[in-house]
Amino acid sequence: MNRDWTFILGAAFFEILWVIGLKHSSNWETWVGTIIAIFISTYLLICATNRLPVSSVYAVFTGIGTMGTVLAEIIVFEEPFSWIKLFLILLLLAGVFGLKMVTNEVSDEKGEAV
Repeated sequence: MNRDWTFILGAAFFEILWVIGLKHSSNWETWVGTIIAIFISTYLLICATNRLPVSSVYAVFTGIGTMGTVLAEIIVFEEPFSWIKLFLILLLLAGVFGLKMVTNEVSDEKGEAV
């Protein structure tokens, strides 16, 4: 996995944090944390789009973010579990991995992936 895909994973992680923060923030400290997570997520997303196609980056970013948010709600905040949710999350994850497999990376002058 190269640096750009690591940026996407980091951006998705911070997306999960800020989405949860939007729902559960109750004081100024948690709101500041939510805003910081938004900025970090956006910055990492922009870094990833420097070398990877925006369409693939955004699809993978939102897929991982959605999956992580749903799982966090079930595990941490005790949202009701259902098998259909699990199936749809796995289907989403398969699509995310599929996009990663078919995405062409930009090469440098030597023909190596950057």
